[in-house]
Amino acid sequence: MNKKDLKRFKAMLEESKKQLLLSAKKTLTEESSFDTDDLPDEIDLASSEYTQSMIFRLRDREKFLLAKIDKALARIENGTFGICEKCEEEISMKRLDARPVTTLCIRCKEEQEQKEKSFG
Repeated sequence: MNKKDLKRFKAMLEESKKQLLLSAKKTLTEESSFDTDDLPDEIDLASSEYTQSMIFRLRDREKFLLAKIDKALARIENGTFGICEKCEEEISMKRLDARPVTTLCIRCKEEQEQKEKSFG
C-alpha cells in the first residue's frame, strides 16, 4: 500500500474517532440532566430507563469501535495496516474502504464466519 492510501485511511480513521468522541461527550452531557422526578408516571419512567439502556448499549459498541480504530491507527504506524492477520496477504482496497478497521481479508473473514455459524 502506498503512502497516499495510508494517509487517506489515517485521516478517515481519525475523523471517525473524533466523531465518536464528540457523540459520547454529547450523550454524557445529556445524560447528566436526567431526573426521575420529572417523569409523571411509571410508564414514562420505564420508557426513559429503556431509552437510557439502549443508549448505554450503543456507547459500549462505540467504545469497542474506538478500540478497533486505535488498533488500526497503530497498524498504520507499524506498517502492518492492510495485511490480513491470519494469512498475511494484502486486504483488498475495496474491503478497507468499506471497513478500515478490518484485520482480515474477505476470504479469512468468510472462513471465520462459517466456523462461527457451524459452532453456534
